[in-house]
Amino acid sequence: MNKCVERVYNGIIKENPTFILMLGMCPTLAVTTSAINGLGMGLSTTAVLIFSNLIIAALRHIIPDRVRIPAFIVIVATLVTIVQLLIQGFVPSLYSALGIYIPLIVVNCIILGRAESYAAKNDAVSSAFDGLGMGLGFTLSLTCIGIVREFISAGAFFGMEITPEDFHISIFGLAPGAFFVLAGLSALQNKFKLPSATNGDAPKSELACGGDCMHCSGSLCASNHAVLEAKRAEEMEKAAAAKKAAAEKAAAAKKAAAEKAAAEAAGNKGQE
Repeated sequence: MNKCVERVYNGIIKENPTFILMLGMCPTLAVTTSAINGLGMGLSTTAVLIFSNLIIAALRHIIPDRVRIPAFIVIVATLVTIVQLLIQGFVPSLYSALGIYIPLIVVNCIILGRAESYAAKNDAVSSAFDGLGMGLGFTLSLTCIGIVREFISAGAFFGMEITPEDFHISIFGLAPGAFFVLAGLSALQNKFKLPSATNGDAPKSELACGGDCMHCSGSLCASNHAVLEAKRAEEMEKAAAAKKAAAEKAAAAKKAAAEKAAAEAAGNKGQE
């Protein structure tokens, strides 16, 4: 697969920032009261991601390592200001709906995370496509959450009312509704065993239960303690063996030095 296509696929599917990595939860939960808000925030973040990755990758050999984080923030803040002014000038209704969350894109952990982990280490073109993939993945996630919340809370789809007001559940338009929807979508993801930060895809632990804390009932607690005690005893035994070997080596070196000194003394006495 072409590297650029792979970066886009990676951001949308394999490492989706919302459903897989669980990053950027603040705007995810705050602005997804409607599908259009989620789409607008996602596309704004995508634009910032693409150009910040592009600029940071192009300047990666120029920016000193000691000041790279402040430099990244300055670049991102400049781009966010441009995006904010464009939205305010051309889409004022979206600007009013998103409010403070547009400037807060500056400190979005997705943007700084991609800048630090990918753009600062790779070429400009692949970094731009990495930003595109992550941005589209973020946009897709926010739009899906917005569609579900808008449909349940207002009975609408992208502003078009579908169900009567009597069937609306208004709590899904409030802060608790965002958690309910995110939890439901994550539960579906786990049900279908799709990769995520919550479905137990982590490498198996050395514990007796395999380290699957999400499904732990506590019944293997004694076994876990036994495994940990055995591991601790093994580590202590290895440390003691290493200490003993070091002591024996030092004693042998000391004995060899004493024998050498005695031989030299005997040789000097024989010459006299």
